[in-house]
Amino acid sequence: MSTASVIGGGPAGLIAAETLARAGVTVTVYDRMPSVGRRFLLAGHGGLNITHSEARDRMLARYGRSADRLAPMLDVFSPQDLRDWCAGLGEPTFVGSSGRVFPQAFRATPLMRAWLARLAELGVRIETRHRWRGWAGDTDRLRFTRADGEAVEVDPDVTVFALGGASWPRLGADGGWVELFTERGAEVTPLRAANVGVQVSWTDTFADRFAGSPLKNVGLTVPGSGQQARGDAMVTKTGVEGGPVYAIGAAIRDALDADGECVLQVDLRPDLAVDQVADRLRHRRPKDSASTWLRRLGLDPVAIALLRESSGGALPSDATEMAGLVKAVPVMVTATMPIDRAISTAGGLAWSEVDESLMMRRLPGTFVAGEMLDWEAPTGGYLLQASFSTGVVAAQGALSWLQGDAAPRSG
Repeated sequence: MSTASVIGGGPAGLIAAETLARAGVTVTVYDRMPSVGRRFLLAGHGGLNITHSEARDRMLARYGRSADRLAPMLDVFSPQDLRDWCAGLGEPTFVGSSGRVFPQAFRATPLMRAWLARLAELGVRIETRHRWRGWAGDTDRLRFTRADGEAVEVDPDVTVFALGGASWPRLGADGGWVELFTERGAEVTPLRAANVGVQVSWTDTFADRFAGSPLKNVGLTVPGSGQQARGDAMVTKTGVEGGPVYAIGAAIRDALDADGECVLQVDLRPDLAVDQVADRLRHRRPKDSASTWLRRLGLDPVAIALLRESSGGALPSDATEMAGLVKAVPVMVTATMPIDRAISTAGGLAWSEVDESLMMRRLPGTFVAGEMLDWEAPTGGYLLQASFSTGVVAAQGALSWLQGDAAPRSG
């Protein structure tokens, strides 16, 4: 009977283990933490958004530069396949008002409990407190250190790596694998914070008063990038965060890399065109203060304060000029928040290092899945979907390798 080692006990690793075990492979999962699935369980604290229901082309666009590489993998294990998988574990899903998909229990705990029971029935062995230390010399043998300090070596027929990025070191994803892979000659794009807030040098007055206040239903744009997003953002003491910030994170990083700073334009009334805003502002009453004038446009105190913050406190009195500012408030971003504040990471093992089955070209029989690969996506179910999909594809590639056929199976 063939043997497989899966390194990493997150969604990508566990679904790879399940796929391999269903095919009769003897599977052992190794994880350095005391239990597996810790980040998955944390993600479920506020409601486990496991995938998204939007149309395929629109969903693929969420993966940006990696959309073409991930497209066939989302066909192998699609959002509907993921929903069916959840239902098979006794956790049917539903579509929320935003198109996001959640298990009916709304939490990750029941799903994880049922999943671990299934893996146990399939004979998957889980070895926790095993930190991967690389390979034994120039061989494919895997080296681990247990919690008691004892060194362990294993020599499986195939290996699937699913060690995550570097944004959750306390949950096991610390990026420690990068150096070990580069030592073997693999190209790894530097890991960087994704789905993370950005830093803005607010004045003390603005930060003290409005930190924790939401900018509701705003549009965000990085000029010249062609990327924009809409939703609720949150003012923090040191910047801005939230879904629309995360959605254009790649464009923000590109601008920071190019210029050392990034102008983030905030549209405070995205439902109105600039001429419509100007027309409404022209009906200013003689005794209206600037704040009253803007409140009549539907702006709340934090939005009005943001206008003042961006203009140095002196607001324009001309309706046309004010309309232009309302539709594109310039906010100067100086950096992203640190990687340990991020939800996920960008960067990872370069796509050129793996074939279509996610096997490493320089390490035949070794496969990679999940956030270790060089892709990113915004929150909204896209991260988990791609993690599951790449885990299935890597496992199918491993099965094909064991059968002497390098091409992955579909289905």
